[in-house]
Amino acid sequence: MQSLAPAIVELIIVVGAMALLMVGVFSGKKAFKTVSWLSVGVLVVAMISTVSLPVERTYAFNGMFVIDGFAIFNKILILIGAAMAIMMSFDFLAKENLKRFEFAVLILLATAGMTMMVSASNLISLYMGIELQSLALYVLTAINRDSSRSTEAGLKYFVLGALSSGMLLYGSSLIYGFAGSLDFGEISQAVAVESVPFGMIFGLVFLLSGLAFKISAVPFHMWTPDVYEGAPTPVTAFLAGAPKVAAMALLIRVLFDVVPAMQDQWQQIIIFLSFASMAVGAVLALVQTNIKRLMAFSSIGHVGFALVGLSAGTESGVASVLIYLTIYLVMNIGAFALIMSMRRKEGMTENINDLAGLARTRPGMAAALAIFMFSLAGIPPMAGFIGKFFVFMMALEAGLTTLAIFGVLMSVIGAFYYLRIVKIMYFDEPVGEFDVGPSRGMKIISGGAAALIVLGFVWPAPLIAAANLAATSLFM
Repeated sequence: MQSLAPAIVELIIVVGAMALLMVGVFSGKKAFKTVSWLSVGVLVVAMISTVSLPVERTYAFNGMFVIDGFAIFNKILILIGAAMAIMMSFDFLAKENLKRFEFAVLILLATAGMTMMVSASNLISLYMGIELQSLALYVLTAINRDSSRSTEAGLKYFVLGALSSGMLLYGSSLIYGFAGSLDFGEISQAVAVESVPFGMIFGLVFLLSGLAFKISAVPFHMWTPDVYEGAPTPVTAFLAGAPKVAAMALLIRVLFDVVPAMQDQWQQIIIFLSFASMAVGAVLALVQTNIKRLMAFSSIGHVGFALVGLSAGTESGVASVLIYLTIYLVMNIGAFALIMSMRRKEGMTENINDLAGLARTRPGMAAALAIFMFSLAGIPPMAGFIGKFFVFMMALEAGLTTLAIFGVLMSVIGAFYYLRIVKIMYFDEPVGEFDVGPSRGMKIISGGAAALIVLGFVWPAPLIAAANLAATSLFM
């Protein structure tokens, strides 16, 4: 009998989700609060279990599931993102009359899918992880049934997600047909030949297209702005963080575990996705007036920057992507904690111009948001600069000078719309004060994230060491 120890994190989350469904049913009016806090507890227990997993590569379920330092690093990021999303949702869902205990349970199920994605070592387990994550996210996006925007966003996400799943499955079937196996290791051996069959390259393109949808890389980004704007803000905060980490980690594992011998072919695809994502993210964000849509195009641009490091195709390039993803997750958690605090008598407001004069009415909130905007723009002394510095340096080391220069230019364009928010907060006349500032919980989350952003620039050594260790384990 095989040990289930490598999958202990997934087992804790899934069993916890099933148990909390029953708790929610029998808890009456206290169900939302009880299940939400217990869900955070489940994620904390899963996080502790993750740290105890072996760093050496270990397989389970007949080689379909793998644990190594790379998986552990990304699982920790995913669990942190999920726990923060639940904690940030408390006040928002209460004020919007959306106190449904199913919210936290769905986040747990999506998280289980994400952690499975980063441990997939077979095309079947890869697809199972993606679908478990996706189905829960479709429901979360449309959870506000009284809002036409939320329902529309959920429907768009579902339809386009089904299309991407079809592309991914078609690519997987072609790879299976030419390699004769679903196992990552056996596929890798099948393609390690001088002349790779054209059908295998065709299948790889479809597989990468399906994964590119999950990270919202151009030209598979079309769902992102509408879903980010229409979904309830806590769901948007969740979508912008943990799922991006999981999908990017899965993409990295596929490239280096499944088709390392085809690096010349897939590198061209990744470079194109990087160029296109940086350009579209930077340019289209310039004309946005809704802050959630702006963050959507911002996320598309940041995916492009992360792909710059991946384009290098090296171990240090993978480490730079992990550094970038960690910093990006912290920036998004902090920024969305403050976006959820933009509230007036008539309800939530998402217009960027409503931040006018925020530095005079709520100076603490303005200062924290300014830190996140400077970091997203990659301006020192913020950790966002460290992330961009590493991915651009890895691209230069790999001889991708044009890509690195283009990335710097897109960073300059992107700085405009981030600094425009700072200008609106500090130099425009106030248009009216928000009714209630950030709650105590939001202050702790945004303040902690802001401190980490500054600390990440001053003392990045622990993050760099952890990312290097995780990347090394992927290549062992």
